[in-house]
Amino acid sequence: MKHQLKICSMVLLAVGAAFALSACGTRHVSRDISPQGVAGEVIFPDPAHIVLKGGTFPNLGDLRLVGPGMTKDQLYQLLGRPHFHEGYVGVREWDYLFHFRKGDEVITCQYKVVYDKDYIAQTFHWAPASCADLLAEPVPVAAEPKERTFNLSADALFAFAKYGAEDILPRGREELAAIATQLKEADDAAIRIVGHTDRIGSDASNQVLSQRRAQTVREFLVDRGVTASAITAEGRGEREPVKDCEDQARDALIACLAPNRRVEIQVAASSAR
Repeated sequence: MKHQLKICSMVLLAVGAAFALSACGTRHVSRDISPQGVAGEVIFPDPAHIVLKGGTFPNLGDLRLVGPGMTKDQLYQLLGRPHFHEGYVGVREWDYLFHFRKGDEVITCQYKVVYDKDYIAQTFHWAPASCADLLAEPVPVAAEPKERTFNLSADALFAFAKYGAEDILPRGREELAAIATQLKEADDAAIRIVGHTDRIGSDASNQVLSQRRAQTVREFLVDRGVTASAITAEGRGEREPVKDCEDQARDALIACLAPNRRVEIQVAASSAR
């Protein structure tokens, strides 16, 4: 008999605690909350009446996980207990006072969760409404288009002072064919082919030679399937040397100036054109 009375007492205490928790809490301050958890008029409590003094700095990642269909226990795990006079049992809205640090500024927002008749979270509100923007995922910064350049020795591409398709040497054909394969895969690329010469000869003849070599390389790539509209060709003659050489015997000077005789294939994403 005593054992039964003890059990009954424990049950009554548990029920009383639940009732007390419900009674001590404010059921809601918003008006006309429907069974579906939608408030006819959303009203936020006066921040001066907060119970958890000062509010909290929430974890943005946790806030982003909040959504319709969550139970009070699940929300408690993410956001903590409500900050005002809401209890747990029989309460259909929870209110919070959140702070967010943005640079040197601290932004304060009120946040409300409204529950349906089964006490499942359904609607969520911010005051001011602009606070919702704080939950937006940061937009990744697009990487700057990368440019890559294939530097080809003109001596490996062409016989000395030559420029025609029939003048392309076997080694040069192999290099160009390999590059064409790569460029076909980059179908959004902007391709600029630039021919350069050494200083031997006149400015005018070197300009023509560099232009013709660039044009020949362009035609080779197009024949190998690279999009013609993506490729431009230009010659810069002897204007952009990469190596200076003193005057010396012709054969030695030709060898010394070899790095200047080149064709550059510059490749960039289309947005970098």
